[in-house]
Amino acid sequence: MFRILLERLRQGRRTVAFPKSVPPLPPRYRGRPELTDGPCAGDCAAVCAGLCPTGALGTDDKGLFLDLGRCILCGVCAACPGGRVRFTGDHRMASSNRQGLVLRPGTKPDVAPLAPERRSLFARSLKLRQISAGGCNACEADINVLGTVVFDLGRFGIDFVASPRHADGVAVTGPVTENMRQATRDTFDAVPDPRIAVAVGACAISGGLFATSPETHGGAPAVLPVDLFIPGCPPHPLTILDGLLRLLGVKTP
Repeated sequence: MFRILLERLRQGRRTVAFPKSVPPLPPRYRGRPELTDGPCAGDCAAVCAGLCPTGALGTDDKGLFLDLGRCILCGVCAACPGGRVRFTGDHRMASSNRQGLVLRPGTKPDVAPLAPERRSLFARSLKLRQISAGGCNACEADINVLGTVVFDLGRFGIDFVASPRHADGVAVTGPVTENMRQATRDTFDAVPDPRIAVAVGACAISGGLFATSPETHGGAPAVLPVDLFIPGCPPHPLTILDGLLRLLGVKTP
């Protein structure tokens, strides 16, 4: 017992100080992509759009855009000849609306807190039922990481529960395959009102790499109303935590 206590003292505090400060992230972490102003070089835009495996990067009558909800953060677009796409290393990528994930030069996603009457119910105790709707287990794994001593999700009053009857909302991962479509909706319907829904990862937001498959339904928005979109493939645990806290009105750096 004495040796256990000594080892605990030696290891010290392992829980990150977030949201008081942002912990250091790995150098290889790409983070939020950013578009810069300026003309594309020749048919550069068409070339970049063709390289993107999910069609997240493209042009329209307003110019160049990057749909973060479809982006898998592969980094291919960072090789843009015109230098118009770069990755910032910023973990803050969540949005409270789908359109907020469509990035253009000078824009970035943001999360609007829940309305006061809903926030007052969930701010100190938010219980979520996680639904794996055909996911590859990457997003599910990073959600699980939030329960470790490093992030300690429970200190914010946020926990994952086994039954939708005991939940305040759902967190959906995966592109919502045909065999999970009804189960996803039934699980959401089993959560008592008022309830929230969170789409975690590119698959849950747009279908991701599987969006064109006839066996998927383009993510959670096609099945239920979504209050928070957390992009990534998979999202970093800090991105998920940041999005949840901002949805509850907690200020984060």
